[in-house]
Amino acid sequence: MNQWTTLWGAALLLSGSALAADTPATETFDEALAWQQQVEQAWDTMTPRRGEIRLEEAGVVLTVPDQFYYLDKKDARAVLEDFWGNPPDDTTLGMLFPSHYRPFDEDAWGVDIAYVADGHVDDEDADHIDYDELLETMREDIRDANAQRQELGYETLELVGWAEAPHYDPVSHQLYWAKQLHFEGMESDTLNYNIRKLGREGFLQMNFIADMSALPEINRNRETVLALSRFEDGHRYADYNPDTDHLAAYGIGGLIAGKALAKTGFLAAALLLLKKFWFVLLAALAALARKLFRKSS
Repeated sequence: MNQWTTLWGAALLLSGSALAADTPATETFDEALAWQQQVEQAWDTMTPRRGEIRLEEAGVVLTVPDQFYYLDKKDARAVLEDFWGNPPDDTTLGMLFPSHYRPFDEDAWGVDIAYVADGHVDDEDADHIDYDELLETMREDIRDANAQRQELGYETLELVGWAEAPHYDPVSHQLYWAKQLHFEGMESDTLNYNIRKLGREGFLQMNFIADMSALPEINRNRETVLALSRFEDGHRYADYNPDTDHLAAYGIGGLIAGKALAKTGFLAAALLLLKKFWFVLLAALAALARKLFRKSS
């Protein structure tokens, strides 16, 4: 039995209407608490970094200020896969977190960083997109995909609306937008906040993984996150050579709508769903701890 299976079983017991009759509460609590301690010990082995960091795969340099820290690919995968229980995925180039949060703190949010080499994204359509019409198209696409999600064992998903309407800067070639999503069976909605920085033959992808309650804090930090990355010479948007470089099969509208779906919104939403489950467990543990303390007193 792996750690996630243990965590899942413990959470099912703790978050249900009652603990299993044949499982002592203290035993279940101790197992989950031991798992939490393992996570904290793993955190102690990680190396948060600041300053200038080069992402060779993307031709990108990050300049991480004091109010953030960067975890490299190895540590980021430990957070995504071991802390938050996501399937193995080697696409992440690292993660950013606000300095006042550890990845497993209740209100924590992070930014997953990746590079998508789908080709040069032509931005000529940016000034002609009807974002209300695009939103309706995206809603229909999500509804159509729900049957497949159910077959794969995932909850159905509804696109509630824009949490932050799309904005594209033609000078910096940066794009950001945020969607408010609702998962079947979840009390609160999910925030899917996206940043894309276009380069010569692909784009830097930065997905915020957060609850809706974090939206004000993310908006306050958005400009800082937008400013901390840059493409190196030879990888910039302006370095595109139409005679030699590949052109992506979609523009700005397609990028927002999820034409590169496996690399954009669906993944971030799936990550958050599992991250939320971790916090459900912590809340249940805290409630059980208070209950046991009262009994012992």
